[in-house]
Amino acid sequence: MQIAAEFAPPGSVALQLREKDLDAGELYTLACQLREMTTRVGAPLFINERVDIALASGADGVHLPVASIGASAARKLLGNDRLVGVSTHSAADLMASSEEGQADFAVFGPVYEPLSKGSYGAVQGSAALFQACKAGSLPVFALGGITPARAAELYAHAERPNLAGVAAIGSILGADSPGQATRAMLAALKVAPSS
Repeated sequence: MQIAAEFAPPGSVALQLREKDLDAGELYTLACQLREMTTRVGAPLFINERVDIALASGADGVHLPVASIGASAARKLLGNDRLVGVSTHSAADLMASSEEGQADFAVFGPVYEPLSKGSYGAVQGSAALFQACKAGSLPVFALGGITPARAAELYAHAERPNLAGVAAIGSILGADSPGQATRAMLAALKVAPSS
């Protein structure tokens, strides 16, 4: 995380803590450590599903899987000071989340075959991503098999309404140098380095 401040403007990179195998105490301790690091470099921190850990650690918000408590319930607990993100896997999911009006952003996928884990459902492809983006009003982040080349391809698409960015796991964490992999992703998205 120390490197992030050297090559990414504050707010252009966010971190999601998604450790399903940790007990609550371990997850809270890790969330607090990450909160300190992300605050230093100006990166938002999201906790996967655990609203209680997000509140206790001072995270910027939560990301909710499809089978989670839902954006409305999370919003009641978090208030309006924190962000709520939702997973979506179809245009109908994205439309429903937009109409509910409680989420701040959506992650759509898998767009391509995931690099880091098994796929949650069928691979959707870029055409389905752009159709979903048009279906709702939420900012959308593409997930699943995202590499710098694929990110650049998605951003070069003439019509990409509501495509706010990409989310990557395998292409960053599976790289020999996660820092270099992050730089390559940001370059593909034309995010200017910090001065």
